[in-house]
Amino acid sequence: MKPLDHLEHLDKQLVDELAQVARETVRDELREQARGQRRKAALYAASGALALYAGAALALAVGLALALGLPDWAAALITAVILGALAYVLRAMARPSRPGAGHAAGLAPGGDSARQTAAGAVGGAPYPPVPPAPSAGADVPGPVPPRPSKAPDVPRRGA
Repeated sequence: MKPLDHLEHLDKQLVDELAQVARETVRDELREQARGQRRKAALYAASGALALYAGAALALAVGLALALGLPDWAAALITAVILGALAYVLRAMARPSRPGAGHAAGLAPGGDSARQTAAGAVGGAPYPPVPPAPSAGADVPGPVPPRPSKAPDVPRRGA
């Protein structure tokens, strides 16, 4: 038996103990954080439920106030229309703004599709300008041949 064989067993045991202690510590910290977040979530839920009841009471008050001068069915109908309009406005406010008609077509007045539209909306050029594509009849050069590695004007590394 080699003199260091018993140390390998101790090293493995020490690593296992450290890993277990680290897991327990992390688990305890996460439990503490989750306990605080559960309390916040419960308070938000209670607040939302109370706000819902307050909104229902307000809608009832509006309906009863309208019912003083109108038939009951008309007061209920007007209250429902008011609540529907408020819901529509709130939903529209929650959605992100819609792009303009030029963006829907995909072309800006300059011509280079959505890149120029996005750049104009932000106030700068997020991409470098792209040159226009050559026309079909233009004289297009062929591929450039590779430069020989022993050319005198190519600097060498380490020289």
